[in-house]
Amino acid sequence: MGITILPNFFTRTCLTALGGLAACALLLGTVNPANARGISLIRDAEIEHNIHQIAAPLFAAAGLDTSAVRIHLVNDRALNAFVAGGQRIFINTGLLLTVENASEISGVIAHETGHISGGHLARTHDAIRDASAASILSTVLGAAVALGGQGRAGSAIIAGGQTVAQRNFLKYTRTQESAADQAAVKFLAAVDMTAEGLYVFLDRIGDQEALARSRQDPYVRSHPLTRDRLRFLRNQIERSRVSGTSPEPLTKAELVRMQAKIRGFLESPQKALRRYPESDHSVPAKYARAAALHRLGRTDEALREANDLVAYKPNDAFFNELKGQILFESGRVRQAVSPYQTAVEIRTNSPLLRLGLAQAQIATDDPSLLPEAVKHLEEATRRDKRIPLAWRQLAIALGRNGDIGKSSLASAEYNLLIGRPRDSARFAAKAENLLSPGTPSHLRAQDLKDAATKILKRRRK
Repeated sequence: MGITILPNFFTRTCLTALGGLAACALLLGTVNPANARGISLIRDAEIEHNIHQIAAPLFAAAGLDTSAVRIHLVNDRALNAFVAGGQRIFINTGLLLTVENASEISGVIAHETGHISGGHLARTHDAIRDASAASILSTVLGAAVALGGQGRAGSAIIAGGQTVAQRNFLKYTRTQESAADQAAVKFLAAVDMTAEGLYVFLDRIGDQEALARSRQDPYVRSHPLTRDRLRFLRNQIERSRVSGTSPEPLTKAELVRMQAKIRGFLESPQKALRRYPESDHSVPAKYARAAALHRLGRTDEALREANDLVAYKPNDAFFNELKGQILFESGRVRQAVSPYQTAVEIRTNSPLLRLGLAQAQIATDDPSLLPEAVKHLEEATRRDKRIPLAWRQLAIALGRNGDIGKSSLASAEYNLLIGRPRDSARFAAKAENLLSPGTPSHLRAQDLKDAATKILKRRRK
């Protein structure tokens, strides 16, 4: 899906970035504008697929349910990754852009998985586990500001985000860091990898410890690094009986392509075009230029780059998605259906790709495409229940199809996700009245109404 807007619990206003990386800026709290930061979570089918390829074997090695651990991508150039809210890992785009090979990402994820498996956040307030990723991120941002020496601003951001967390997520003890390193070595060995990637990553950022805290990357502040940790990792690498011949979870070409996509969609378009000039005919360069040109409204040029990519690799779902996105966002919605359809046929298990196709089908205003759009959206929400736009589009498609009961149910899901429990309860009650008693949809409407009512009661206290 080209754009998925994440729920915003703070300003109710989402700022949408043009491009395949979905962004909803969260302007947090009532902090003085000089101290506030805009942060955003992003969704992208390709990047999420790549990270899943890296993370899933490590989660399995740790004995974790791979479907229960959620990875959230944060649109922030600062180098950071952290665990918060139970089994949630947050990874900044800045980290993805900094690494030189996928083994470094593997090392970081293995380390963060060590925090999860070690229960290092187990005593955190239970409520944070049920909070939205946006709420958790606001809390962590406030803690990061406080760690940087701006305690009052940090406290204000945390208070502005929500009061679900009382603890500073970023202050791990050195003991916990060492324990997470030991766990990381074990998990990496289980997938036939050494800790070389983690060592290289930590060694690269180690010199930042000598900098003033305000100049350090958040990762350095949140993961205290000692030379003992590096010596431990080097010793483990040298003593390891692991062959280390397991192939990288992402090839160098795949990593560079992902980095180019991030830059094309999230850097300023002008900067991306300078970084990837027309003289560069590589796949990553074309990828970045297509995104940057699209954001500048230079649609024909963007399409030429996208068409070159599709011609080079017709069975690449994400190249087809890019073409569909450019067409859709430039108003050529009917033309967008075909490349999105191809993308879904190639990767049938991607909820974001199905959402992209369904959104294009709905936008054509062709009633004959509505049943298929509903099918794709139902499958997308089955695979990933926390995509607000999917529920909103499903409500639209079902409503146009005349199924007001299920449309109301989808609206209830949507409103609960974006932090509107009053509207969610209203739509759930409507769905409950329209749907057949005892059916799964009817029972879900009752559950949603109860959940929304509980939230409203908590807010009144």
